[in-house]
Amino acid sequence: MASKNSSSSLCLMLVIPLLVSFYVVACSAGDFNQEFQITWGDGRAKMLNNSNLLTLSLDRASGSGFQSKNEYLFGKIDMQLKLVPGNSAGTVTAYYLSSKGSNWDEIDFEFLGNLSGDPYILHTNVFSQGKGNREQQFYLWFDPTADFHTYSVLWNPQRIVFLVDNTPIREFKNLESLGVPFPKSQPMRIFSSLWNADDWATRGGRVKTDWSKAPFTASYRNFNANACVWSAGKSSCKSNSRTNAWLSQELDAASQQRLRWVQRKYMIYNYCTDKKRFPQGFPLECTRS
Repeated sequence: MASKNSSSSLCLMLVIPLLVSFYVVACSAGDFNQEFQITWGDGRAKMLNNSNLLTLSLDRASGSGFQSKNEYLFGKIDMQLKLVPGNSAGTVTAYYLSSKGSNWDEIDFEFLGNLSGDPYILHTNVFSQGKGNREQQFYLWFDPTADFHTYSVLWNPQRIVFLVDNTPIREFKNLESLGVPFPKSQPMRIFSSLWNADDWATRGGRVKTDWSKAPFTASYRNFNANACVWSAGKSSCKSNSRTNAWLSQELDAASQQRLRWVQRKYMIYNYCTDKKRFPQGFPLECTRS
């Protein structure tokens, strides 16, 4: 579970009449000040370059974080991140969507820091109605500290897809027919934080944060949300809209092939194959993944 603690062009609203209904989808811009608010860190989070760049920093005293001003119920969410370079052992950069309450839904990207020269671990998880324990972990096929890369979530009523530079790495399908809860009724905000987790993040907590390397900094740019905004108890999208392809998007044959490639070459942990953890049988969704 992630820690709880868009250019300057205006964000346009697409309003598309269809018969007597209107379909309203949030567009984004690169202006972080328009889309996000810094929530903690006592000055360690900064919006720079006319709010086109956002940085989070961590030192021995504190980390930092931000959240979206909007809540969303389904969408295609993109963010470009450049992770903490060098010896980032013990640090976690979390980027996720989450709802409120004790039975919350959540979709997680977490980047587990490393010793210099070791690969970052990308940790993913899905919570539905307060239940998680659906971890999959990956190495990346590039250095995520050398440049910005795009990390995306496609979330529609049928599936959740995690993507890296538009390559799918994980798909979590709606299998409510099997009794598996699926996030589909609780609006979620976007959160991100940079924090110290050296009790578990790097080699199970055996490698601690080297504070002589602080401050640690992660950078963000080019946020984009093609999504349904939740406001005053209502969604800006109609579920039967035919104008927003992502609402019913699924992986085509080429995308499924890329997904299999990533999982074959770069997946390092999959809860659906952990027999020690599930000696009585794997979770139901594992039978259809």
